[in-house]
Amino acid sequence: MNSKRDHQFKRWIEIFVVTLRLGLTSFGGPIAHLGYFHEEYVQRRKWLDEQSYLDLVALSQFLPGPASSQTGIGIGVMRGGIVGGIVAFLGFSLPSVIALMIFASLLTTFGLEDSVAIRGLQIVAVAVVSKAVLSMAKKSTTTLSTKLIALFALLITLLWQTAYAQIIAILLAGIIGLFLFKNNTQEKNLSSSNFPISHRMGYICLTLFFSLLVLLPILSRTFDLSWLTLFDSFYRSGSLVFGGGHVVLPLLEQEIVTAGWMSQQEFLTGFGATQAVPGPLFTFVAYIGTIINGWIGGFLSF
Repeated sequence: MNSKRDHQFKRWIEIFVVTLRLGLTSFGGPIAHLGYFHEEYVQRRKWLDEQSYLDLVALSQFLPGPASSQTGIGIGVMRGGIVGGIVAFLGFSLPSVIALMIFASLLTTFGLEDSVAIRGLQIVAVAVVSKAVLSMAKKSTTTLSTKLIALFALLITLLWQTAYAQIIAILLAGIIGLFLFKNNTQEKNLSSSNFPISHRMGYICLTLFFSLLVLLPILSRTFDLSWLTLFDSFYRSGSLVFGGGHVVLPLLEQEIVTAGWMSQQEFLTGFGATQAVPGPLFTFVAYIGTIINGWIGGFLSF
């Protein structure tokens, strides 16, 4: 029994060391991250085969949230169970989280918001987002139907500039796409033998996900607690974002900038800094949390 526990613990340590190294060296955004994962996990370490990796990537892209981080978590789960998934997430995310929290602390402590270097980061943020929007538009709007859906979503978000309008646009576009493209989709299934989580645990996690999505807005309005409101904003943004880190920006801007948590200048500065560190783009929230409520806010946002 002890030998089995020791083996499991060593496997968790192995997962953490490997993912930490990836978190320190993986520059280039989610597509590049998936390439690094394939080289490390499939080709070099052979933790899973080619088909399982492709299925896991397809599943991660179907779900809301950061695709590369979710793929990494899935590989961690396959390698070391639920704890392995948590360890994989921490290893890959911590380097950029700590770097952005330090940057945010220096920014607020020494008042660097108006420095030339910081203004340069803001310009970088605008350029990166513009490039990402154009790139996603070229890849996603390839037919008349997809272009009309994109135009429909754009009109909604421009006419009603609130977080709720963006949520409605996402849901309506998803429903329309479900009916228009249901014959073009292929069902993807991961082998259950490779995924050490029972159906019961899956249902529990799914129930918890939707429960928090419904209850957090109610609780944040009932109890006047800044940390609870912040947690609700980030959870809702992460739960409704499909397509990568750049897509979360308008949701976060509505939740954070429009609500008065931070200025537009601070928001763009943080996003520019996020481009300069390795790891997942979604760790941008650690910067936001630190600006708003110090290190406690940073870790809570993460």
